[in-house]
Amino acid sequence: MRFHSTSPHRGDLSILAGARPPTRGQFLIHPADDVELESYRRLRRASFVVEQGMFAGSDHDDVDDDPRTVVLVAVGTEDPEGPVGGVRVAPVCSPDIGWWAGSRLVVDPSARAAGIGPALIRAACAHVESVGALRFEATVQRRFAPLFRSLGWTDNGDCTIAGRPHNLMRWPLAPIQRTAAATKAFLGEVLDPLRSMQNGLGPTGFVGDDGVPVPGVDLVAACDAIIPSMVERDPEWAGWCSVLVNVNDLAAMGATPVGLLDAVGAPNRSVLTRIVRGVADAAAAWAVPVLGGHTQLGVPASLAVTALGRTPDPVPAGGGRVGDPLRLTVDLAGRWRPGYHGRQWDSSSIRTPDELARLASLVARMRPHAAKDVSMAGIAGTAGMLGEASGVGVDLDVAALPRPEDADMRSWMTCFPGFGMLTAGDATPPPLPDGVASSVCGRLTTEPGVRLRWPDGTVTAVLDAGVTGLGTA
Repeated sequence: MRFHSTSPHRGDLSILAGARPPTRGQFLIHPADDVELESYRRLRRASFVVEQGMFAGSDHDDVDDDPRTVVLVAVGTEDPEGPVGGVRVAPVCSPDIGWWAGSRLVVDPSARAAGIGPALIRAACAHVESVGALRFEATVQRRFAPLFRSLGWTDNGDCTIAGRPHNLMRWPLAPIQRTAAATKAFLGEVLDPLRSMQNGLGPTGFVGDDGVPVPGVDLVAACDAIIPSMVERDPEWAGWCSVLVNVNDLAAMGATPVGLLDAVGAPNRSVLTRIVRGVADAAAAWAVPVLGGHTQLGVPASLAVTALGRTPDPVPAGGGRVGDPLRLTVDLAGRWRPGYHGRQWDSSSIRTPDELARLASLVARMRPHAAKDVSMAGIAGTAGMLGEASGVGVDLDVAALPRPEDADMRSWMTCFPGFGMLTAGDATPPPLPDGVASSVCGRLTTEPGVRLRWPDGTVTAVLDAGVTGLGTA
């Protein structure tokens, strides 16, 4: 990642302004190579050891020895003699759970008026966002706290480092809020007209649920549409996912799927054939027949599927109670779907029909107080929806979340994980297929919204109350 910036003090200054140290004009910020890393460390020693006397002999520490540490340096483009500033960023925990810290920000005295410091701070923020961080902090000398606040950082109190007063500053990362806003936040207002009829948006206790119990019978119905761009780009995968998401919705209600209805549109027969092939393959994998539907050619690509299931006693999303442990059961096998890295995890396509059936019956066998399958709102967003329906809040323990080794925490918290089920209550899962993990990762609380709890005891709010605006179930 490279960042380009221009010094606000490039060129000659008026004699009335007095002399100013020479600056480098334009500069680039990028990860340091070995030579630049040594130059950066010399700048650090000159500033923190010699000039400020904060350390005796050397400011080298364990962060320098961590191979995960990234050093970003600013190099002039007009006379690139070496770095004129730098900053390091690194994960705080091992393994990395999405908590990063910045430190050792330094700028050469000859370039301190060139805006390099703020540019390095912005570059550090951009870098940690790119690697999937959910928390980013820096302890800065008190005299520099106003600069960080002016750049949008929040001040989280005082501390002392090397005998000097510092402020703990935090950069406001909000990927979870953005995901929820893009996928769910509009629902309450848009769907409000449907409430005018009895059982509109579902009978009492099931408003806004994954599926809806059909009044008077033991049927549960669910419906999902696939994003048109996905249908156009990857028709077979769209067809597969249309069955996957509906079976997951029924599974969250504790219902056994009995049939599907599909509505398919395609611009030509080739696309139509590929969509139907994906639906047929998934229907066979889950042993759920497509009972009928609607098919149309010569129209933009589209796909929606309705699923029907049976249960005499549906499990609601809104049955959670204050104090309930929150458990995540998720399939960690598989990989990111090609073309959807960081957004869709594909584990279902490698599972046998028997394994898929065992996962689909998980909630029915557990009988928790509440359940909700992880949707496009991600783990945190779905937890917020369960909390909203139950009239409670949610605390999530970041370090306790099951996660694949090659998925960064931000992507994992905001992606569609294939099979992921949140359950509230003391119920424990039956034996699971290899590669499926299950652990208590949070608790339902009296405080609305969703918060992340970190290993140091810090709590960060990530979602306000009312993820969907639909209210309690």
